[in-house]
Amino acid sequence: MELLKLAALDADDLAIISTHLQDAVLRTGDLAYLPRERRFALVARRFDWESPDGAPPRRRLTGLHFERVLAVRCRNIPRDEPDSPLELLAITFEPGEAPSGTATLVFAGGGAIRLELECIEAAMKDLGPVWQADSKPLHASHDRPLDAA
Repeated sequence: MELLKLAALDADDLAIISTHLQDAVLRTGDLAYLPRERRFALVARRFDWESPDGAPPRRRLTGLHFERVLAVRCRNIPRDEPDSPLELLAITFEPGEAPSGTATLVFAGGGAIRLELECIEAAMKDLGPVWQADSKPLHASHDRPLDAA
């Protein structure tokens, strides 16, 4: 599979990015809010759900950034612990007064990051490295941490 590169300009586009980032693992230190640039960015190790049949499960290093970010709020994210692991479950969008709204990054364990957006302008891009994952993420329960290998 070639490197994946996606852009989001509306809620439907953002839902596609969310699907590709489902079960991505990252650390708190992989998150950055740049208020002067009005940008929020992260680097994650996404599970490659499109691996060829019969191939071992794998992860890819992927970057995601949002532009036109007006504010960021966190809940249950240990910001003072840069090595703390996070498991991204989904990215949702709640519209406000068009074209504004709130994107929420939902993490296992009740963590969330809310991005107040002027409008949806996001991009996701695989950064190159690919490696074999220890296992495929389970969805019946998130009681065990996902592999970060």
